[in-house]
Amino acid sequence: MNDTTTTAEPAAATVTDEVRLALEADIRQGRLRPGDALDVKAVAERFGISRTPAKEALLQLAAAGLMNFSPRRGAVVTRLEPREVFGMLEVLAVLESEAARLSARRMSNEQRQALDALQQEAEQAVEGDDIAAYTALNLRLHDLIYQGCDNAYLAGQIVRIRERLAAYRPVSFERPGRMKASHREHGAIVRAIVRGDEPEAHRAMNEHITVGGTAQAELMLRMR
Repeated sequence: MNDTTTTAEPAAATVTDEVRLALEADIRQGRLRPGDALDVKAVAERFGISRTPAKEALLQLAAAGLMNFSPRRGAVVTRLEPREVFGMLEVLAVLESEAARLSARRMSNEQRQALDALQQEAEQAVEGDDIAAYTALNLRLHDLIYQGCDNAYLAGQIVRIRERLAAYRPVSFERPGRMKASHREHGAIVRAIVRGDEPEAHRAMNEHITVGGTAQAELMLRMR
């Protein structure tokens, strides 16, 4: 009996993790949008699992701030107040600018080459007007900068804030011209980091977060 229990628990945890990651990806890619409701039964049926891991996955997303529970609607993708978003973006601009500055100083040559390659790959997504592909590449580019800053605590703080804003990011790229503008801003950041220009990397990232944040905030007001 003990052997059965021991082997069953990791399996259940794995199912919960897989469902949570899949739903998190749906939020990040814009397939689930702020205010969208998710029923435990529907989640269980979609993934072919019981309600227990389905509910646990939703609870984990709620703990991360990506969902909340409504007595009438069940699990709902978090819809933030404009004031919350402005506050998060102000902090994010400070943290990400510092991460970019440190990356310009600390990134390895291999990381700089990878960053430049991601920027070139994103060019294709922009030319093809592929919002989903660009959203994914945007995340990868920022993640590489967090890694390159070589400060796990700073990177962790940034990721926590970005997770709260994840549902709004892909939607913001639907705003006319925003994806192209974002790519141009990334270009300035990447060039500064690659050549080791700390002040310019800091300035370019600050501008990127500020401009992108304005686009997100304006979109939020229209979505309410």
